[in-house]
Amino acid sequence: KAAFINFISDEEWKSIEPVSSWFGPSSFLMSSMSALFKLSMWIRHGHGYLTENLGLPVWGSYAVFGLATLFLGMVLGLVSAALGADGDL
Repeated sequence: KAAFINFISDEEWKSIEPVSSWFGPSSFLMSSMSALFKLSMWIRHGHGYLTENLGLPVWGSYAVFGLATLFLGMVLGLVSAALGADGDL
């Protein structure tokens, strides 16, 4: 606590360089990292629900998430092909 008070009162904070806008809290990079963290927490909760509440074995939970990943990739691929189609399908 004393070190923090001295840091403020001695104005040592003026000698610290500001954070680059690339790493600022509202930058695209940090917003993306936040979204990935939220996704990982959702997956963790989903895994816990499948294994603890539904009694699914761990490998079963991995299989569910693996199949969901494959299905999502297939849907995104089809959407991408449909949007980029120029009649040569």
